[in-house]
Amino acid sequence: MAAYTLITGASSGIGAAIARRLAGERALILSGRDAAKTRAAAGLDDAGPHLVWPWDLRDVDGLAASLGGFLDAHQATVDAFVHSAGVVKVMPTRLLEPAVVQESMNVNALSALQIVRALLKKTNRGALAHVVLISSTYSIRGVKGQALYSASKGAVDAMMRSLAVELAPAVRVNSVLPGGVPTPMSQRAFTDPQHLDKMKQEYLLRLGEVDDVVNVVEFLLSAKASWITGQTIVVDGGQTVH
Repeated sequence: MAAYTLITGASSGIGAAIARRLAGERALILSGRDAAKTRAAAGLDDAGPHLVWPWDLRDVDGLAASLGGFLDAHQATVDAFVHSAGVVKVMPTRLLEPAVVQESMNVNALSALQIVRALLKKTNRGALAHVVLISSTYSIRGVKGQALYSASKGAVDAMMRSLAVELAPAVRVNSVLPGGVPTPMSQRAFTDPQHLDKMKQEYLLRLGEVDDVVNVVEFLLSAKASWITGQTIVVDGGQTVH
C-alpha cells in the first residue's frame, strides 16, 4: 500500500509551490476543487504516482468521509499532511456576516482539523507521522481589517499545539507563519507602490519569496526535524521582531 503526502491549497500559491518541490521525492495527494487546475498549478501531468482529491474545503461536514473513501478507493495511506489552503477576507469587523466568518474558519482551520481526524481513523492504518499547518504572522500581530483572518490563523496555531501534545510521539505537528510573500492571494500588496515601500522598510533582510516558506516546510517533513514538534515557526525576514 502506497504512502502519500497530502497537500491542501495545491491549486495556487504556497500550496502549489510545495507540491512542485516535493513531487520528485514523494507521492502526493493534492487537494483542490478543480482536479485539472490543481494538477496544472503543481506542474503535474496525468502520469506518475500523484493523485488529486477533489473537495471544496468550505464543506467540512462530509470531508472526513470523502477523504476516507478516497484513500480506500486508491489503496493509499497518508504519512504527511500539509495544510496550505486559505482564504482572506479583508474588511472591517462590522461587515463580517456569519456566513463569511464560517467560510473562512472552515477553509483556514476547521477543514484541517477534520482532515487530521480522518487520517487518525483505521482507514489510514496508523500511517500519519507529520503534520505541517501553514499559518500566518497575522496570528501574532494586529492588522487593521484582518480580524477574521487573524482569528482563523490563531485557531490554526492553538489547534497545532494541542494536536502536538495529543499525538506525540507518533506524529509531529508544527505550524509555519509566513510573512508577506508574492502569491495570487497577496499580489495586490506587491503591486501597490506605497505598501511595497512600507514592506521594504519592515523586513530586516529582504522581501520574501514563496521558496523561503517551502524550504521550511520541506525541512519540517524531513528527518532533520525529528526533535521538533508543537512549534510556531516564523518565516518573515525579521518583520515581527522589528
